[in-house]
Amino acid sequence: MATLARFAAWIARLDAVYAEQKDYLTDLDAAIGDADHGINMARGFAAAHQAIVAAPPADVGALLKAVAMTLIRTVGGASGPLYGTFFLRAAPVAGAVAEVDAAGVEALFAAGAAGIAERGKAVVGDKTMIDAWGPAVEALGASRAAGGAVADMLAAAAAAAAAGRDATLPLVARKGRASYLGERSRGHIDPGAASTALLLAAAHETLG
Repeated sequence: MATLARFAAWIARLDAVYAEQKDYLTDLDAAIGDADHGINMARGFAAAHQAIVAAPPADVGALLKAVAMTLIRTVGGASGPLYGTFFLRAAPVAGAVAEVDAAGVEALFAAGAAGIAERGKAVVGDKTMIDAWGPAVEALGASRAAGGAVADMLAAAAAAAAAGRDATLPLVARKGRASYLGERSRGHIDPGAASTALLLAAAHETLG
């Protein structure tokens, strides 16, 4: 079971992770984007963490919605609406509960990732964060189908997201600002896929 306290710990961990990895993500984005992804992610999740500390949500759904609204309000570029959509779609799937079981964890991550794909109109292979999200959600489902507990599921998802991130290196971008570079986008890791891998690694550390 992933409890409300663990979801709060996940957001706290993301605040720390994106602060630590801000320069790494910004350097990735400097190569094929606006050079602001790390800055935006660090600012957004710091604000999200502060929001749930200042007004602790009563249930998991409320926590996810609070994070969503904070990200949409504070994060610039494409990442704010996309990550905001993830948490906004995940919130009602989680619902007004104090803990989420394995099926619920799979469902909320799947719903959130589907929201990102719909908003960004992206598929695996487009060199976007969906290259990490798609394999991660598949791995979640496969692990649960094999009888895995939440920790096993999130370990599989984190590994799949990291592999998906690395798989963006040889791709030519077909979506977003990077797509304007054409062939010059090849040879660079997509920053959104990198931040997604960090998010799922943090989920494994805390929710599992």
